[in-house]
Amino acid sequence: MTLALGCIADDYTGASDLANTLTRAGLRTVQTIGVPADDLALPEVDAVVVSLKSRSIEAGLAVSRSRAAEAWLRGRGASRVLFKICSTFDSTDAGNIGPVMDALRADSGEGTVLVTPAFPETGRTVYQGNLFVGAVPLNESPLKDHPLNPMHDSSLVRVLARQSKTQIGLVDLATVTRGADAVRARLAELAGKGIGAAIIDAVFDRDLETIGLVAAEHRLSVGASGIGLGLARALVSTGKVKSAAGSSETGAAVGGPAACLAGSCSQATLQQIASAEKVMPVLHLDPDRILTGAGEAQRALDWAKPRLAEGPVLIASSSTPDQVAALQARHGRDAAGHAIEQAMADIAEGLVKSGVRRLVIAGGETSGAVVDRLRIPGFLVGVEIAAGVPVLRAVGIEGDMLLALKSGNFGGPEFFSDALGLMR
Repeated sequence: MTLALGCIADDYTGASDLANTLTRAGLRTVQTIGVPADDLALPEVDAVVVSLKSRSIEAGLAVSRSRAAEAWLRGRGASRVLFKICSTFDSTDAGNIGPVMDALRADSGEGTVLVTPAFPETGRTVYQGNLFVGAVPLNESPLKDHPLNPMHDSSLVRVLARQSKTQIGLVDLATVTRGADAVRARLAELAGKGIGAAIIDAVFDRDLETIGLVAAEHRLSVGASGIGLGLARALVSTGKVKSAAGSSETGAAVGGPAACLAGSCSQATLQQIASAEKVMPVLHLDPDRILTGAGEAQRALDWAKPRLAEGPVLIASSSTPDQVAALQARHGRDAAGHAIEQAMADIAEGLVKSGVRRLVIAGGETSGAVVDRLRIPGFLVGVEIAAGVPVLRAVGIEGDMLLALKSGNFGGPEFFSDALGLMR
């Protein structure tokens, strides 16, 4: 296997988003969970997205896992590696974007690394180095209340500079609009000043295509699925990859019981849960009972099992920002997050043992905990449910299983019903 593009994603839902984007752009793509074992059979593909659960862990551990993933990808012929991060740049001043970028930059021998979380299709744009979520700066968006990585600064030059050991520069929109040669010249100028990474503006899809042409000439890039889109289009347009667009399949129908799990506390997911309540049974978990070990996961399973034969069910641990803040104040942020993730993993494991083979999961941390618990080593990418969210068919496990892993802010109000409608 000689890969045209290797990708390292810092969470599982983001990896699915990127794998979906690459597939739509014509790259045959597989998503793996962690660095693949040597005996995992993978089809012939153009790109592999190695999914890590490294966004919110200790920085040193995130670095070591990311370096192992890069070594595996380079060993499969990947001359280009994309470190895939969240389109809202989720990261505290302690990391992990900066430390991982620094380590991968050193390993790859890259000069000035292009960095952008822009993905206009999903409302993420970067102008003068500032990240916008829809029409508002990042620090005024709901991400300011993120339970793990609250974002209080929209200037990505400042945010990344606080994390990285290198100087951070800017390639502004005026440069991008002049084309790839202008971007190359600006990067050369920054490299001459010893600047190791540059935030690059992008407001429209055509900006991503310009960035992709330049990034395809570099050994390392950093960004969200938007830069992945630009890279994929560049690889196809320059003839380095023969497009396979339109060939993705979810395969044979799986059938049987289906269930949804929601752990995200985003406004989008809360709205999606409210919509789901109109069409399926929904159980809201009690977070305090989870934290006190009061058997909340077993209560959820006892509630779900007799209902599965009648149709899909949804089990939610999602709460409003005020409720999350109060819970963290009572129990501690890390303890609360870990306990809820593990409870959701317990529930998912119990549901699968009860015959569920179609799972829709909302929330990056929840998705990571569930997929780890189910020991799924990888996925084939199927049809798109919503922008950034494909149907995934598990590989390397006994029997067939379909999943959808949704980042909290993705999807429309009817996301759960839409997903189940495509997961037959």
